[in-house]
Amino acid sequence: MSSQFGDILEAELPIIDAHHHLIDGPAHSYSIKNYLADCQSGHLIKGSVYIEVRQNYWKNGPAKLRPVGETEFVANLKEFEDNDDGRLTPRLCSGIVGFAELEIGDQVDEVLDAHIEAGKGKFRGIRRGVYWSSDPAVYSHVSIKPPSNLMSDENFKKGFSLLAPKKLSFDAVLFHPQLSELRDLAKAFPDTQIILNHVGFRIGVGEYLAKPEETFQEWRRGLQLVAEQANVAVKIGGLGMDIWGFKYPSLKPSYKELAATWKPVVEIAIELFGIDRCIFESNFPVDSANTDFNSLWNAYKLISKDYSDSEKDKLFFSNAQKIYRLSL
Repeated sequence: MSSQFGDILEAELPIIDAHHHLIDGPAHSYSIKNYLADCQSGHLIKGSVYIEVRQNYWKNGPAKLRPVGETEFVANLKEFEDNDDGRLTPRLCSGIVGFAELEIGDQVDEVLDAHIEAGKGKFRGIRRGVYWSSDPAVYSHVSIKPPSNLMSDENFKKGFSLLAPKKLSFDAVLFHPQLSELRDLAKAFPDTQIILNHVGFRIGVGEYLAKPEETFQEWRRGLQLVAEQANVAVKIGGLGMDIWGFKYPSLKPSYKELAATWKPVVEIAIELFGIDRCIFESNFPVDSANTDFNSLWNAYKLISKDYSDSEKDKLFFSNAQKIYRLSL
């Protein structure tokens, strides 16, 4: 299929975009209308999961509760009318993942309850970035620097222990050297659903530039450790970010060039976690650093072109539906 935006592979394949953001900043803006336009530009996006990005916090009240403002903002986004051409508007932000400092231990209980109330039935879990590196080069690619060894902190684990009783999951965003630490956390809390973001972020900048093969194998070993824990799923995305250090054949890579570059990462993730625990994500607008929305989904479809219809359904739709407890 072709559209005004270019070729669309498997245009009738339903997709839940399990990871996207909305941004309203001085240097960059990506509103719900921008995202809706992307979702209606060719691929069949049926719904989405909004992931926190430290936006729209409350300006007053206790500091620990201010991130609830982001959940409230997203939950209150206006519904869109169906288009004149009869296309149904996708159910965007039908799941919401917010932020909380789990390291405040038992005190986070109040924060989690406030997120759940503000989410109006859409709140699904917490993402508290734990990525840490001794190499300062990586911090030109991510916006916060939490303390080291946060997942091993006893207060963090106290806060983490409150998730499962409230039927909340944890989105883990970290760098590949921390994968063994995530394995230990998952093993300690087998009843908590963990979703590893961005295939475990194999770092390809700074000191890692000089040892690409060693880094690749280190990432693979860490990913295997995490995959051995049945309560961890993995989101395949974030590959458009420069932190991976990918070298593309052209300045604006085509979806075929993206697919060729990303294929080894995607195939290892699926090999280690299995089809039932892998979810494709757009990570938009962040992944727009190296691709556009349609090319990104085309690349994933090209990589998975020889999979069965059932396997494609799981990767693009059903796994996200199940793991984030959606009703699409």
